[in-house]
Amino acid sequence: MLTKAFPKEEIFGLTSQVRSAVVSVPSNIAEGCGRQYAKEAVHFFHISRGSLYETETQLYVAADLEYITMEQLRNVLSEITSCKKLLNGFIKYYKGL
Repeated sequence: MLTKAFPKEEIFGLTSQVRSAVVSVPSNIAEGCGRQYAKEAVHFFHISRGSLYETETQLYVAADLEYITMEQLRNVLSEITSCKKLLNGFIKYYKGL
């Protein structure tokens, strides 16, 4: 896990924030899929997408603080971009229901 390399003093700071935001992404997707109405599902997909943006911002901070390398940042940002595209597809699909 990327945050394992963060300094110990960040365990209750940036490390915790990144991990929380990352866990929020699939959790909100699952909750959205479990909802009865498409409008409710879209709401949770938007929350999930917001968590991706939050994660992205936190990782920029981690790179600025030199907790991760620029290469690590680029790799993770590529994955985040893929997830955003998938979520946008979910949102578009559910809005069409």
